[in-house]
Amino acid sequence: MRDFRNLIAWQKAHSAALRVYSTTSRMPAAERYGLQAQIRRAAVSVTANIAEGAGRGTNADFARFLSIASGSASELQAELELAGELGYLDEGWGDTLKLVHEVKRLLHALIRETPSG
Repeated sequence: MRDFRNLIAWQKAHSAALRVYSTTSRMPAAERYGLQAQIRRAAVSVTANIAEGAGRGTNADFARFLSIASGSASELQAELELAGELGYLDEGWGDTLKLVHEVKRLLHALIRETPSG
């Protein structure tokens, strides 16, 4: 069992999730249960799946949950780009998007480095 808090991918994903909550705080009220909620769920999903995978007993499970986290990071990227282009996000959204790109890169590297089982 790994301590997820020691994984750089989780640390960066956690920072991204905190930024997402700040970046999306001024979205229109009409998006509170729509795009805003979906963006936040995707951000939380990235961190949660890294943590869950780290707590699993096998490398195969760990790699599978990292893959799910990567998919959630891609979802988050697409949703941030949409919300940003719609003008719904504060001006720091580009930095948040860069952090999500970094998380995706770290996840892909971690998946490649994890023995298959």
